[in-house]
Amino acid sequence: MSRDRLIFALDVATADEARQWIDRLGDSVAFYKLGMELLTSGDYFRVLGELAERGKQVFVDLKFHDVPATVASAIRGLRRYPVSLCTIHAQHEAMMRAAADEKGDIRLLGVTVLTSMDAADLQRMGIDHEPREVVVDRALMARAAGLDGVVASGQEAAAIRAAAGADCLIVCPGIRPAGPGGDDQKRTVDVPTAFADGADYIVVGRPIRNAADPRAAAEAIQAQIAAARST
Repeated sequence: MSRDRLIFALDVATADEARQWIDRLGDSVAFYKLGMELLTSGDYFRVLGELAERGKQVFVDLKFHDVPATVASAIRGLRRYPVSLCTIHAQHEAMMRAAADEKGDIRLLGVTVLTSMDAADLQRMGIDHEPREVVVDRALMARAAGLDGVVASGQEAAAIRAAAGADCLIVCPGIRPAGPGGDDQKRTVDVPTAFADGADYIVVGRPIRNAADPRAAAEAIQAQIAAARST
């Protein structure tokens, strides 16, 4: 369904704030990302369960990155919960293979290069390649290791699709419907561009949370998604 293609970033610190957003957005959002902010509240899995009870899909975005046995154990534990998507970093082949062996029905995504990073950031880390090259290389490694897909900027979606094929799941954060937002996101695209270039899902947080009418903003994005996917 097209309305499942918008994932709202539920980046809040408490369960009460999370519930307020779920109520506020109503049926304009069917898929929610739970990240690190909520984890320290102690209510992470309570909110996860409440989302599932309301018929929402859940994306666990905790970006696991550790020794293979530890990550595999974490993924195995997540199978007890109604989780649709989960992230690990796409930087260690053995870790990804171990996680893939334990994923069950969870669709596992490799985080390629954070959308808050650009070529200069990669160079400071000793990686002398453009983000597109690094993203595609990590996407191919993730797929070879048994992951279902990747998280990447929409700027790299077309290159990933061309290299990794039609069955590689591509989830794109850093979506800015009105253009660059002047925040910490460096590699951004708008909604039509993301889907035209091969995105399967987009993750949107601040453009909805900061809107004067968040539900209307979500519905406007849903309309853009529907139009993009019908062409």
